[in-house]
Amino acid sequence: MTMETLFTNAKIVTADEVVEGTVAVEDGRIKSIEPGNSQLPSVIDLEGDYLVPGLIEVHTDNLEGHIRPRPGVVWPMLPALFTHDSVLAAAGITTVFDALRIGDRSSDVAMEETVTAAIEGIEQAQDNDLLRSEHYVHLRCELATENVLSTFGRIKDAPLLRLVSLMDHTPGQRQFVDLAQFKNYYSGKYKMNDEELNAFIDSQQQEHLRYADKNRQALSGICNDQSIPLASHDDATEDHIKEADSLGITISEFPTTLEAARAAHDSGMATVAGAPNVVRGRSHSGNVSASELAEKGLLDSLSSDYAPISLLHGAFCLHRRVGLTLPDAMAIVTKNPARMVALDDRGEIAPGLRADLVRVCDHKDMPVVRCVWREGVRVV
Repeated sequence: MTMETLFTNAKIVTADEVVEGTVAVEDGRIKSIEPGNSQLPSVIDLEGDYLVPGLIEVHTDNLEGHIRPRPGVVWPMLPALFTHDSVLAAAGITTVFDALRIGDRSSDVAMEETVTAAIEGIEQAQDNDLLRSEHYVHLRCELATENVLSTFGRIKDAPLLRLVSLMDHTPGQRQFVDLAQFKNYYSGKYKMNDEELNAFIDSQQQEHLRYADKNRQALSGICNDQSIPLASHDDATEDHIKEADSLGITISEFPTTLEAARAAHDSGMATVAGAPNVVRGRSHSGNVSASELAEKGLLDSLSSDYAPISLLHGAFCLHRRVGLTLPDAMAIVTKNPARMVALDDRGEIAPGLRADLVRVCDHKDMPVVRCVWREGVRVV
């Protein structure tokens, strides 16, 4: 039996405008959008709140934080996954690409085992309809490592693998062109003294020379052959973008400079910046402001990275602080990322698309998620 659900008395954020009215959902899809309120007794009254599309998160390492919540602690996989999933859904994220790192600086076999277990856990939980959000896998490949290519070879055929990013966190490269910034970050993170830190920097630079270029070529070739979307990471220069474009890379994640973001835009690559950067008003590592990219029309998508709640908040900040229309700001966390990763069935409130919907109230200029539906079924 076909079931219809009506959401009424809502400020509906479509791709082009905000409509005060009613959305009809049937069999998990959006059936219609009509101005005005419905008087039927069975409607869901949103009491004037916003109704926005379910958010699309293409890069979050939030799961890794739940798997390894403390140094030396590995949490059981399914409880870690369920906690992660609950946090995402409560933030309005209905589709997520869990970013899992491969290519460990210390050739840590345990990290490879953790990634494999995470993928298996996601598949198992999803097959049994245990997750609130829909999960895919995003492999973050650290290029300047000996084991990244062999590890990728064992994972590349995972059905949920839908995005790969090529990273190089070598000191003196990309995000860490400024060695002083690198030393400040890593001395705090790993508690190294000056002698240990200098030895670490030297070893990483040697590994970069030995592995980065050949791994970049090999991994991009495999992904292009398998039609897996590719992202570059922390592009800093026009040359970085030219290199990425030549390898078939279509997404520039977290460009660190205005130069790189503009080059990516000019080459037709989509750009992703951090939502925490928008919320905080600046990059935590001294890189270009995501709000500045939005002001100049160089921002296509946001990622919550380490803070899921920042995705919706970041979109509203772009609307209120930068001056984007609310439909354009919401597209940066819904429609645009969906299209970047070839998900054409979601990301907008439009007839025929999935009824992934989020009810949002506005509390002192802070968007608050009140309810979430995925394919018409309430999950929060």
